[in-house]
Formats: sequence, C-alpha cells, structure tokens
Amino acid sequence: MKEYQTVIARLTRHVRDDEDALTDLLNERSRAGWSPSMLSQDGDRLVVIFERETPSGDAAETSTPSSGAPAIEPPATE
Repeated sequence: MKEYQTVIARLTRHVRDDEDALTDLLNERSRAGWSPSMLSQDGDRLVVIFERETPSGDAAETSTPSSGAPAIEPPATE
C-alpha cells in the first residue's frame, strides 16, 4: 500500500532562492523515504505530490500520521 503527501511551494522571482528551496524540499523528503510522483505548476506555485510504500504489518495501521492526528483503524471483523 502507498501513502501520499502533498506540498505546495510558493515560487518567487528570485531563481536562486527557488532552486535552493526546492533542492532542500526534495532532499528532505527523499531522506524520509518519499519520492516525487507528480509535479504541477500554476502561476507562482508548484505542487509536488510525494509517495512512499507504507510499512507492512499492523504497525502501519496504528501509527500516527505526520499531521499528529491518530490513525483510523479499520473495524474488527469476526
């Protein structure tokens, strides 16, 4: 199973600053196991959607998402 994360980066008119910010963003997410899967640019913003494989097993279902909210567990089946 995959999980996704969306990041919206505001671009400036300073190319060097934008390059540095995007490089930092990509490197930071890459170290955490995320890979960019889709890019979209609209005016002065860049939308990057990252994806990664979720760990298998029960640990993935009960972990806390990066938003800080508890994960929703599926209902128990009998």
